[in-house]
Amino acid sequence: MTDTLLPGIAATTVTTPRYSAAVLERPSASAAATVLFVHGNVSSSLFWQPLMLSLPPEVRALAVDLRGFGGSQTLPVDATRGVRDFSDDVISVIDGLALGAVHLVGWSMGGGVAMQLLRDRPELVSTLTLVSPVSPFGFGGTAADGRLLNADASGTGGGGANPDFVARLAAGDRSEDAPTSPRAVYRSSYVAPGFHSEFEDIWVESMLTTATGPDNYPGDAGASEHWPGFAPGGRGVLNTMAPTVFNTSDIVDLPSKPPILWVRGAQDAIVADGSFFDLNQLGQAGIIPDWPGEEVAPPQPMVSQTRAVLDRYTENGGAYTELVFENCGHSAHLEHPDRFRDALVAQLAGGAL
Repeated sequence: MTDTLLPGIAATTVTTPRYSAAVLERPSASAAATVLFVHGNVSSSLFWQPLMLSLPPEVRALAVDLRGFGGSQTLPVDATRGVRDFSDDVISVIDGLALGAVHLVGWSMGGGVAMQLLRDRPELVSTLTLVSPVSPFGFGGTAADGRLLNADASGTGGGGANPDFVARLAAGDRSEDAPTSPRAVYRSSYVAPGFHSEFEDIWVESMLTTATGPDNYPGDAGASEHWPGFAPGGRGVLNTMAPTVFNTSDIVDLPSKPPILWVRGAQDAIVADGSFFDLNQLGQAGIIPDWPGEEVAPPQPMVSQTRAVLDRYTENGGAYTELVFENCGHSAHLEHPDRFRDALVAQLAGGAL
């Protein structure tokens, strides 16, 4: 079995009124700043370890496992609340550890969790760093301005997961033999082609901690009269990001706006203006048959949507910086760790990036 904890990282369990949370920490003697990392979908806090270890010694670095991931308690995910089961869980850890305001970092789905937390408890966020975040309008099913393409957001949510990938997660598949194995998905989608890491086995173990089923990953699905024939359900992980229940675009109206750093990879295969995890993009490419066309089911411009919301955030008195890393996929903190660390440290200090 792979030893998943790196030297210098301590693991603990924080019991809150909501759940038992697994938390990793790189302690700091002075704790001039506290950073809290939130992982993405089909992953865990293990992915943050090298970055945590690389931060200056005066930074206290913590990473929390969401429910049903890593070492945290597996509980049902109520997707009718959007990502609030997750964001409320993170809030319970912040409150339980009496952290006060933190420098919050969210990756992918964790970026959506971080935006929701900012929306609901802005006093807990000193700065916000988003790493390849889900669009503020959710994942799939919306036009450029965030409007639903149809009322039930067909083609989004739990019905969009590849069943063989889910089965291999549940079976603990560590192989690289099939394109739907977790290791192959990591190599093809989490990072840019050709990227290699000495920690790959740890990343695979992290992915395999994902609790599967209708209450967790991927969730359930309902029927739809619209192409491709299914709509989001009310349970489980993927449904939390359906645009019928997830929308954090109103962070632009917060009276107090912490600075936002948005980091993304130019070769991101998951969050992009033409993401091949968006079923409308797959239909346009002919991979899913009977696509009804651009007028009815256009691919979601995820990056453009995020930029438009953050531009409004700036117009309303906030500030953000967008950094695009070349030769980088969905995981800038893994693929370009030194550059990412430097950008984050500058964010903590309020300096120029």
